[in-house]
Amino acid sequence: MIVGGYVAVIVISIGAAAKFISIGQWTLSGATLIWPLTFVFNDIFTEVYGYDRSRRIIWTGMAVQLLAAFAYWLVDVVPAAPFWHQQVAYSAILGQAPRIVAACLICYFCGEYVNSVTISKMKFLQKGKEGFDQGVRFMASTALGELVDTIIFFPLAFLGTVPTIDLMHTMICIYFAKLIYEFISLPVSIRIANYVKRLEGMDVIDDPQTTNYSPMLSLARQ
Repeated sequence: MIVGGYVAVIVISIGAAAKFISIGQWTLSGATLIWPLTFVFNDIFTEVYGYDRSRRIIWTGMAVQLLAAFAYWLVDVVPAAPFWHQQVAYSAILGQAPRIVAACLICYFCGEYVNSVTISKMKFLQKGKEGFDQGVRFMASTALGELVDTIIFFPLAFLGTVPTIDLMHTMICIYFAKLIYEFISLPVSIRIANYVKRLEGMDVIDDPQTTNYSPMLSLARQ
């Protein structure tokens, strides 16, 4: 069920990312409302299953993104029915999907990798302690992962279509919004991670001396 929710967030974010929204003085991408959940899920996956298995789940998410992007692109290029007059609106939102998905895949690959490696190594250093230490590694891994994610995604997805100063302002707002999102979700994500540990009888602690942190290794084992 958790993996299903994770994949759903990834697919929904493709269309949501095409719109910018304002909440008070904060300018955000529509995807910011749900995209940070991918890092919450990744925290849980790495915390419970360890680095290798969490990367396999992430590769699955990337494959689903590609499939969704292809479907949006295919529907966009196939001629519309004579009575349907919403082609411009469809193209304006989902017609951007290939570029947005390409940006998503690159930033997601890099950001989730940093997130997974950080939480894996911190868990080893903290000897798998739960509670406060667990919250610290969730926050630290997300702060680094989201920083990489934000710096890569927005220039790739929107540079040239959004004024640079507005893009920079949006990136700063979104990064801090993601951190707030992670902090607020900590009580829930920690409880879910610990519940899954008990339910499945798993609590993997990766040893950095024996763990291969190559981002491509898990793909080769698929």
